[in-house]
Amino acid sequence: MKRLFRGRIRWVLVAWMFVICSVAYLDRVNISVAGSAIERDFHLTDLQLGWVFGAFLLGYAVFQAPGGRMSDRFGPRRVIAVGTFWWAVFTTLTSFVPSGVAGMLAVLLAVRFLLGLGEAVILPAFNRVVAFWVPSQERGLANGWILAGIGAGSGLAPPFSRYLLANYGWRWSFRGCALLGLGSAVVWLLIARNRPQEHPWVEPEEAEHIRSGLPQKTAAPAPAAPWLSILRSREVLTITGSYFAYGYAAYIYFTWFFIYLNKVRGLDLKTSAYFGMLPFIAMALGSTVGGWISDALARRWGKRLGRCVFGAAAMTLSGCFIALGMLAKNPYLAAVILAGGAGTLYLAQSVFWSVTADLAGPSAGSVSGVMNMGAQIGGAATAMLTPLIKTHFGWPASFLTAAAMCLAGAVAWLLVDPSASLKSRGAPG
Repeated sequence: MKRLFRGRIRWVLVAWMFVICSVAYLDRVNISVAGSAIERDFHLTDLQLGWVFGAFLLGYAVFQAPGGRMSDRFGPRRVIAVGTFWWAVFTTLTSFVPSGVAGMLAVLLAVRFLLGLGEAVILPAFNRVVAFWVPSQERGLANGWILAGIGAGSGLAPPFSRYLLANYGWRWSFRGCALLGLGSAVVWLLIARNRPQEHPWVEPEEAEHIRSGLPQKTAAPAPAAPWLSILRSREVLTITGSYFAYGYAAYIYFTWFFIYLNKVRGLDLKTSAYFGMLPFIAMALGSTVGGWISDALARRWGKRLGRCVFGAAAMTLSGCFIALGMLAKNPYLAAVILAGGAGTLYLAQSVFWSVTADLAGPSAGSVSGVMNMGAQIGGAATAMLTPLIKTHFGWPASFLTAAAMCLAGAVAWLLVDPSASLKSRGAPG
């Protein structure tokens, strides 16, 4: 095994983070596919189902920053393993909440909230791994591959969940996700270490390659930055605001897109499952390609163009696609155009994580946790506001709101200095 991956252990970890990310988002989108069945079982309205979606995202948002700090303090290997075990358990518990009993909606909301707490640690801890394992010049590509797991897992969710739903019921779709989560956690514990120097498979050549590509402030162990320094950083706050807008747009696909195709565009369950895959396939491709393009632009013209301008352009293009999707009369054409909006949005995904890793260094878990909290609050807003907006103004208004958020997020990227650091822009310390 050591010989097979000689000189590429960092990419083995990137590959397995892709797998964990895929399983996490398979689990996350599963509830959207099973949403109609859950509504029937629990006698829920669309608004109440939105609360169920939102409960997970609120838990996920609340624990982003603490989860990131935990990965900075205790190391990402342990935090990722515990978090993955946690959300596998609570995914299983979701399937055991009984329907037809008074008060079970509150229990379902509580279980989903607690599930969100466990899953919250994963992406900030991944960014901590990247900060210490991946040279700066490779971070766009590495983050692109890791975050492609979002699209890959989400794309597998419709056929995976539909099969289990049709043959065994919606509860077994949750149990299947939980088993995959447990398996991925066990493998992670076996192959991962917090730092290259702790891994028995890392050759001196790879260790030197990694060390030479790290910013000086992350080349040696250092304490995490104080919260005041993080929360007073203009870059952190601006990126978090942009990621809020990004999350609002992204989560309309994770929560309501499948239901939109089925109920509004009139596609049956099987057809909705196939066309519901398109945005997530586009996300996987967009994330990987976007990371590669961002690295190439940054190497040639600097991080200002390669990260910030590129991120702004991708989000602007996404907003245009989402708006055009509302003009399409044919449901199949609309699904394809909206998938284009998802793919172009995810062109920008890796730049958020690359800039925060460069900006934060030893505080990468904490800073990316704050940033990702913004995205999840945006996602919770999407989950709960979409049924209200569609009730009062129609479904097109719900998607046009997401398009407007993309444009706002693009403007925010133009205000970010990618060469800044917490010490240069934040509070002393």
